[in-house]
Amino acid sequence: MLARLPWPAPALLAWACAWALFWGLQRLGLSAWVSLAVASAFGVALSLWGGTWWRRALIGLGFPLSLALSGVVTLPAWAWLLPLALLLLIYPLNAWRDAPLFPTPAHALRDLAAQAPLPAGAWVLDAGCGLGDGLKALREAYPAAQLHGLEWSWPLRGLAALRCPWARIRHGDIWRADWRPYALVYLFQRPESMARAVDKARAQLQPGAWLVSLEFEAPQLEAQATLQCADGRPVWLYRAPFQTRNA
Repeated sequence: MLARLPWPAPALLAWACAWALFWGLQRLGLSAWVSLAVASAFGVALSLWGGTWWRRALIGLGFPLSLALSGVVTLPAWAWLLPLALLLLIYPLNAWRDAPLFPTPAHALRDLAAQAPLPAGAWVLDAGCGLGDGLKALREAYPAAQLHGLEWSWPLRGLAALRCPWARIRHGDIWRADWRPYALVYLFQRPESMARAVDKARAQLQPGAWLVSLEFEAPQLEAQATLQCADGRPVWLYRAPFQTRNA
């Protein structure tokens, strides 16, 4: 809900919260170093409110940068690398090249099973599961499936595991993982990464398996069906062996 506030309201609110936490820790007698570390980590966590990668970066780095410019505390120069390290921990460099965090809207996949039926116990993968919103939507569509999540960021993987204890969530690179065991692979990536996803799906998904993409289509493939979310975004369904779209 906070991520839907008009920009820059999420950033201003996050910075204010980080500053309030910093001053609160200082009043409790904690050192400037500890206060900076805790408040910076809190600000980086609040960067999840950002809807794009650059907004997340501004939210996560806003507090330590404003603290450095204010001159309120004096710390060694290397100490200011801590917020950047925290930001890279949550959003590793290779994740920024794909989709750092695109949450799947609630109920976005509610009608998926009607178009792509799966047997009970089928393996379903959320490739790049983030905080687990896609896994929750997939569970609504396939309550009898074995749901798997793959996430490169260790903190996000841990939070997704807490939110989705009924799914098997692993740390890993979606592009190096083996997609062969899965009856359906779900993606909410970026347009730039869809060609790579299609190449991998063609090479590894078994006949009859599904590739499902929220919002971004694979323009080189013929979709078996499309669904529409409540907010109007499409869900593209492709089934192996994939049909190439005629020019």
